[in-house]
Amino acid sequence: MQTRVCRLYAAADIRIETTDLGSPGAGEVLVALAAGGICGSDLHYYKDGGFGPIRVKEPIILGHEAAGVVVELGEGVTGLTVGQHVALNPSRPCNACSFCSEGLYQHCLNMRFRGSAMRFPHEQGLFRDRIVIDAGQCVPVSDTVSLSEAACSEPLAVCLHARNNAGDLSGKRVLVTGAGPIGALCAAVSAEAGASEIVVTDLQDVPLKVAEAMGATETINMGRNAAAMDRFSADKGHFDVVFECSAAQPAIRGAIEAIRPRGTLVQVGVTGDVALPINLLVGKEIAFRGSHRFHPEFAQAAEAISSRSIDVRPMISQSFPVEDALAAFETAADRTRAVKVHLTFAG
Repeated sequence: MQTRVCRLYAAADIRIETTDLGSPGAGEVLVALAAGGICGSDLHYYKDGGFGPIRVKEPIILGHEAAGVVVELGEGVTGLTVGQHVALNPSRPCNACSFCSEGLYQHCLNMRFRGSAMRFPHEQGLFRDRIVIDAGQCVPVSDTVSLSEAACSEPLAVCLHARNNAGDLSGKRVLVTGAGPIGALCAAVSAEAGASEIVVTDLQDVPLKVAEAMGATETINMGRNAAAMDRFSADKGHFDVVFECSAAQPAIRGAIEAIRPRGTLVQVGVTGDVALPINLLVGKEIAFRGSHRFHPEFAQAAEAISSRSIDVRPMISQSFPVEDALAAFETAADRTRAVKVHLTFAG
């Protein structure tokens, strides 16, 4: 059996190729992929050949956001049926290291994460027509929602984990900096949790409109109207919680200025070293928390999408067949016209 794959050789060098595919072994399933989302890390691999110290050192199949249909079950697989719709969890912790033994699976010392070049050999990703994968990485989703929606389970899981790091949001005033897919979903999870005010900032109108459709009560284009944020910095700040999704130094500083004393800033966006206003952090006793990936939140995300308690449809901008991957990646990189771009597969 063979399958098409979307493989990156180097920056701007994506090729659609055919590779051999075996049958599922014990504890494995064969899944026909339907949709896969292009993430910011995929874009970094495509544009730059990596990000930070993580570089592509060998051809890698990209993709860690995907959903499809179970085609075949390996020996001993229970809880899944042929024809079932599933979201694919890209995380595979070892379940044996010190952090796994503490229940901190997202910090696994031996984590295998699909579509990541962090390890060598690289962990091959999910952008392909079919894949043999551990049954435990297949999370059932309702067939009443599209598989494109189901493919958003991974980024939604990231945001649910960020929300868990923020504490109770009921009645709270929330700021989200950066309105890409993660920012839009942070607005959505804040709305679902009962936040009373959700302000989202960005430099582009298209993602801000998506954030508004997903729960923002106010959006601010910082390129045109940065002064609209000034009122939130008065009297030591306004917001109880900030989800910082841009990883831009000016946005981080502005968030710290706008958060009230003893507020919580959850850093979701990633970047290199940046300068921080330490005196403001100390003087306002701000809780500055990082948020990394997810674990139980993946199943929660699949359920939220299945029930549409969180509706991800507004963030899905465009879909391209995998053979048009180059056009899909170029579109995904253009924030003036795209938020989340999907590849579709033949399955």
